[in-house]
Amino acid sequence: MNNKHDLIVIGSGAAGMMAAIVAARNNKKVLLLEKLSNIASKLKATGGGRCNLTNTLSNEEFMARFGRDGRFMQDALGAFDSKALVNFFSEIGVETHAPDGFRIFPTSHSSSTIISALQEEMQKLGIDLKTSQKVEKILVENGEITGVKTENDSFYAPNVIVATGGLGYPTLGAEGDGYTMASELGHKVTELHPAMMPLKTKESWVANCRADTIAKVELRVDLPKHKKLRATGDLIFTNSGIRGPVVLDFAREVTPLLEKYGEVPLLLNLTKGMNEEQISKHIKEEHAKNPHAEIVELIATLLPHAISEELCHIAGVNPHAKNREIEGAQKAKLIQLLAWTPLTVTGHDGFKMAMITRGGINLKEIEPKTMQSRLVKGLYFCGEVMNLDGPCGGYNLQWSFASGALAGELKH
Repeated sequence: MNNKHDLIVIGSGAAGMMAAIVAARNNKKVLLLEKLSNIASKLKATGGGRCNLTNTLSNEEFMARFGRDGRFMQDALGAFDSKALVNFFSEIGVETHAPDGFRIFPTSHSSSTIISALQEEMQKLGIDLKTSQKVEKILVENGEITGVKTENDSFYAPNVIVATGGLGYPTLGAEGDGYTMASELGHKVTELHPAMMPLKTKESWVANCRADTIAKVELRVDLPKHKKLRATGDLIFTNSGIRGPVVLDFAREVTPLLEKYGEVPLLLNLTKGMNEEQISKHIKEEHAKNPHAEIVELIATLLPHAISEELCHIAGVNPHAKNREIEGAQKAKLIQLLAWTPLTVTGHDGFKMAMITRGGINLKEIEPKTMQSRLVKGLYFCGEVMNLDGPCGGYNLQWSFASGALAGELKH
């Protein structure tokens, strides 16, 4: 068996497949190793199977959404941004669109379309794909890559790309192998936290409000040193807490704090940004239109009935009382609750429900112009295995494809 290649890619997710394709297009002999029996398991599940590939933001805005480390992506995005990604998929037979003007999907709204096209392109390019091959060790001699050792075999190449993803969804193969391999070669791995996931709350009243999605909810962390942390978007109450796009995004900020403090107090504005004065005025206007209405009915012009009722109970107000029957202090408390509803996050379901991982291989040890390790010649990283994660909306997939494309160039 000929086990000698120009490049070995570990992991067949978005980043790994893109890296393999770019390298093969540059006439490199490529081996792609996947430990599961099928390729792209996590990509298949992404976006509920609809596969939100990227979005329409400019590169500057895109990087800003990743926070202070976003500038690390400048070279990768400069070479392979959302327009380049859309063109790439068009070339291999996948048409895309942005039905909401922001998020870009395959027109089929199916991740299977993406995976099939990538698989076909890899076959055309003669990429050697081997599944059920768990890499145990990256082989190095005199500070340079020589290959990899799997459970049953050894394969040789002067270049290895680690595209193993994070710890999210272990049922789809995530075990953190890449972190272990990188650590063994001297790389630092930051603390790892689950991200993009539902959150559990101390308050049990949320279970009575499960039927409705609340639009444009603002979430804030109510801790002295972290009051700047906030996000806005759609929220859904669950049997044990909160979920929805804004929660998935905000979870990446909350989970490290949860580990540090044990619980994280939040404030929620459920009334589309209205303040106490505006809420009070609104209730007065609704009362003038319908003087015999119960207070819960007046609040239900702002919020779903179930939530309106729960907030009345929390404020110590009889939901069936008339507006004029409620004492001033109680009414003030109710209006304050409507402006900022407190919730306490106490937990989550860990990595088994996390779509992405917050943390990873230290970016200072990776050259952003090439994705090559600064410590070991011929070792490259791409995708989620690095310490860079973004919100919902195609950010993380775009980053995976872009970093994979740059790593696959094998620039030294």
